[in-house]
Amino acid sequence: MELKDLFLTPLYLLLFYGIAYALRRKATNAFTRKYFIPALSVKFVGAIALGLIYQFYYSGGDTYNYFNHTKIVYTAFTDSPALGLKLITANGEYDPATVKYTAQMYWYKASTEYFVVRVASLCSFFCFDTYSVIALMFAGLSFSGMWAMYVTFVRISPLTYKKLAFAVFFLPSVFFWGSGLMKDSLCIGALGWVFYGFYHVTIEKRNILFAALFGALGIYVLISTKVYILLSFMPPALLWVFNENNQRIRSAALRMVLKPLFLVLGVAAGYLGATNLTAGDEKYDVEKIGERTKVNQEYLTSGVENGSAYNIGSFDGSLSSLLVVAPQAVVVSLFRPFPWEARSAIMILSALESLLLLYLTVSLFYKTGIAKTFRLIASKPILTFCFIFVIVFAIGVGTNSGNFGTLVRYKIPLMPFYLAALYIMQQQAMKVKARPQARGPRRVPQLAAIK
Repeated sequence: MELKDLFLTPLYLLLFYGIAYALRRKATNAFTRKYFIPALSVKFVGAIALGLIYQFYYSGGDTYNYFNHTKIVYTAFTDSPALGLKLITANGEYDPATVKYTAQMYWYKASTEYFVVRVASLCSFFCFDTYSVIALMFAGLSFSGMWAMYVTFVRISPLTYKKLAFAVFFLPSVFFWGSGLMKDSLCIGALGWVFYGFYHVTIEKRNILFAALFGALGIYVLISTKVYILLSFMPPALLWVFNENNQRIRSAALRMVLKPLFLVLGVAAGYLGATNLTAGDEKYDVEKIGERTKVNQEYLTSGVENGSAYNIGSFDGSLSSLLVVAPQAVVVSLFRPFPWEARSAIMILSALESLLLLYLTVSLFYKTGIAKTFRLIASKPILTFCFIFVIVFAIGVGTNSGNFGTLVRYKIPLMPFYLAALYIMQQQAMKVKARPQARGPRRVPQLAAIK
């Protein structure tokens, strides 16, 4: 960070808060309004804190690598706006006009990392290439998608709006790793818009144009950065659509006839979508993803010297070995590191979060009963979707990481969905128990649609 960060950051904060207060009335209702500014504020805090920790604790890292590339693009833009725009739209190709700039960029031919550089460079044009302001802009972009995620959850389970706010916004690792100048900030924001768009277009069928537009934009961002998040989302989302619409069919016989058909179509659509999205991709091609995961896991595990590595068993990249290590991968993604495995302050926070998730999970299963809990998950399409998505994603990141340092970043997309599912399950279980004693109507908050 530089001296201009100290002068420009407060000014831009005032501007961003002014925009937020102007938008709050349209984006909230009486029940959710009080969370809008606090949720945005913790995103801002996370963005600044991440930059400070990378500068003074790690002495560098991905966020500053992105910024260093951004400075090169900004320099090209000040030399000639046409050159700056050409770099933003470049796709790794050689161009004599820009070669003196691209020769300085290590990630110029790395499409996923360079996408982040493109977005950061666009932000830099409006803030004199100031790191902290760019980080705040990333926090704002991430917040927009996470607010869309929150209001979608609230529309599905209105009575749980208080706990859902904590699940989506106030988990420390989520707002820390998902707020600054990082790929993770764009990804979790994009996932929120995909979730919002998917629900409103295919299930609720309201605000279809708006939801489709921003949902498609979220899909584009995920394809450009971390397509495996989208691959984990698609199959359970298709099953979610089927379950929601299947429950609306009055004829039980027709439901039974259509159920296997739609399940087969959903699996086929998910597979075709996954293979088409990843065909030829060096990192995520479905045909090579097992081998790539094995290599990545070995590299991350062997490269750790601070004691944060973990071992989930032997994994050779095959489907059979994946099935063997899958349960341990889910456990390590959701409930580890344990407190005694933490080796730093950041890992301690992650361990406390994992302990909270473990406590809520055990408590819910104990109070509700194992059989009743699984029946509840199967009977509520949103719960079925959340748990399948979380399990699929947890297996992916659990086997692909190898150490807790990378895992804490990789797993943040699943955490809001898992915690939200637990809170919705709590509400549903309480509703079932309280049904015989119900004496009168309760005031149920209804969320005004985002326009």
